[in-house]
Amino acid sequence: MSDLLRPPSTTLVEDAAQLLTSLRAEPPLTHCITNAVVTGFTANVLLAIGAAPAMVDIVGETEMFAGIASGVLLNLGTPTPEQRDACREAATGAAASGTPWVLDPVAIGALPVRTALAHELVAKRPTAIRGNASEVLALAGMTAGGRGVDATDTTDAASDAARSLAQRFGSIVAVSGPVDLITDGEEIIRISNGHELLTKVTGGGCALGAIMAAFLGVARGTDVSTLRTVASASLVYTVAAERAAAQSHGPGSFAVALLDALAALEPEDIAAAARIGRSER
Repeated sequence: MSDLLRPPSTTLVEDAAQLLTSLRAEPPLTHCITNAVVTGFTANVLLAIGAAPAMVDIVGETEMFAGIASGVLLNLGTPTPEQRDACREAATGAAASGTPWVLDPVAIGALPVRTALAHELVAKRPTAIRGNASEVLALAGMTAGGRGVDATDTTDAASDAARSLAQRFGSIVAVSGPVDLITDGEEIIRISNGHELLTKVTGGGCALGAIMAAFLGVARGTDVSTLRTVASASLVYTVAAERAAAQSHGPGSFAVALLDALAALEPEDIAAAARIGRSER
């Protein structure tokens, strides 16, 4: 396995710039069933980058809405009984309409209700799976999970689990951490951008799942692969995080600066900052 951190992959940088431009030209309706702790921040992140958030989580509406949305996020952070049924409906609606969807298996492993739901939903073959290393390992059945929402494993430790999940379910798997790892089961893309302040703001990781859903929505009908679409979302978000951190004095100012950085980010900013590695088994 080998990594190349600089120069960045021109193709991925160009893909990210293309998708960001398309997103702003035609804002994707991004359907989010997400946890109660991060709903507002996630919606604001989507608005800042140029997408149209819709936080629809009512049973009886989610299947229909997933069918008309551009992309869907199912985040299991606070899986109340109604949200669990809403997630099931949305996954069914997305599958029937071909809407791309992202599964974020928050804090699974030791917690039985969300873990069972994550395994039920992953069997419905999400377009992408986004989680930290411990969540991905738990979803693959290789560990009992991390400490709540915090990872206790490294992204490289989850590499085989990510490949396994991608191959079993046909999903792109994105493992978030100091270095993000994104794989389709064969190729691995590593993105070294980002900042630790993302871990000090509630919703810093959850919002990335929403950005991925938005990018998947705008990528439909383009020649950008699903792997590169998910990697592009990670690249754009983490470059914005670095720019925000440079203007911040701590977590509070960072949260505001991240919204500003997402809104102000231009394609040339991505090209200047990208740190990308690629490898294949």
